Amino acid sequence: MKLVIVTAVEEFHKDVLKLFKKANIENFSSSDIDGHKSAPSLLSTSSWFPAVSGGSESALFFSFTDESRIDALFNLIKEFNSNLETYNPIKAVVVPIEKFI
Repeated sequence: MKLVIVTAVEEFHKDVLKLFKKANIENFSSSDIDGHKSAPSLLSTSSWFPAVSGGSESALFFSFTDESRIDALFNLIKEFNSNLETYNPIKAVVVPIEKFI
């Protein structure tokens, strides 16, 4: 069993749900989060409020599942990201689980 964590901008929320379903990951949790990127200094100084950094509406998903489903999910995410017109790819990481109850 491993923990898979997926993040995406809010506009891909429904797409991530479809990817989880296609990978047969039916048990997972999600949460709304704010994503942040370090802006180039020129962009920051052109803001009306340069000291305020706004976040992007994003979503975080996680699931405790087996490796075969995670492999399927990663393949689906790679395919999805290869067809993007923007630079906001879905990101995913896997964390091994040492113990669980």
